[in-house]
Formats: sequence, structure tokens, C-alpha cells
Amino acid sequence: MARKFTQIAFTPAVKAIQDKYGSRETYARMEESGLENDTLIPHIAEFVEARDSFYMGTTNEKGWPYIQFRGGPIGFLKVLDRKTLGFADFSGNGQYLSIGNLETSDRVFLFLMDYANRRRLKIWGRAKVECDRPDLVEQLRVSGYRANVERAIVIRVEAWDWNCPQHIPLKYSEEQVAEIMAPLQSRIRELETQLESLTD
Repeated sequence: MARKFTQIAFTPAVKAIQDKYGSRETYARMEESGLENDTLIPHIAEFVEARDSFYMGTTNEKGWPYIQFRGGPIGFLKVLDRKTLGFADFSGNGQYLSIGNLETSDRVFLFLMDYANRRRLKIWGRAKVECDRPDLVEQLRVSGYRANVERAIVIRVEAWDWNCPQHIPLKYSEEQVAEIMAPLQSRIRELETQLESLTD
């Protein structure tokens, strides 16, 4: 069963470079084995909904790529079904580069990072900007998050693939650091209390 991402990403030019540098044989085997990689199976869906940010790539009508950082509360990128993602489009700086690019090409690329566990997921898809769907906006709105939602963006997943962890720097969010530090701080308070009792 051919992996869908290889059908998208391994163009003739890419295959020629793989030949040149000696990796083509390995990737040729990969193309014909494994999952199709176009369905949001449970562990992929879980990874997606645990993110508080992602990068989204689009291309304008001049052929120039653009990468935009998207952030919000954990789970703001939602799995709507086994083939579909969606998120509420929060107000930003008003440039509308991604939205404008999607007017001429619906192709998108999402790059999801988990620095703390050195994992990254690539997703290829086709996006639709939904401006007149208040029901969908409400479905994608994040309860308690005070941000103005301008529209909804829905992405039909074409393929996904894990990237290797090599060279991913280890980074933690403020919340993750607080969780790591909590038992240490508790132990420090305990030792301070014991020290105070010895000096009384």
C-alpha cells in the first residue's frame, strides 16, 4: 500500500536528488509499504489535539511560499473527523497573507512540534476558509480563550508523516517547567522547615 505523503512529496526532482545522494533505494521501499498516511488515526489525533501551536505553509500566486505561526490554548487545532482538521482563525496583524494565499491555492502544509519529547509531525492538506458558518465558528471556538474569532479554517488531510527527531532542540513550555519544578520546590520547602526546626 503506497504511502500518500510520498506521492505528494517525492516529485521527479526529489527522486533525482535521492538517487544522487544514495537514499533513493530506501525511500522506494518506503513508498510501497506501511500505512497510507491519509487518515487521522488515534495516536495522530491525540498528538494534534495536544498542541498549543503549529506552523502553516501556503503559497501565493507568484509561487512564493509563506509560513505562518499559529498559536492558542492546547487543543485549539481540532480533529473534526478522521480526515478533517479545523481551527478558529483569531484576529492578528491584519496582513491576511495566509488567507489571501488560500484564495488562489488551497494547498497547505502543517508542521507540528513537540519540543519536550523531540517529536514533529508533517501534514499535507487542502484548506477551506469558512467566513459564513457561525455554527462551525462556534464549534471551533475555544471556551474561555479571550480572542476575537474572525472565521473558521477547515483542512482536509491528504497525507501525514512523522519527521525524525534528529537535531530537534529540547525545549519546555512555562507550564511544563512548572510541572517539573513542583516536586523540587516541595522538597526545598520541606528541607527549609526541617532546618528551621533544628535552629529553634
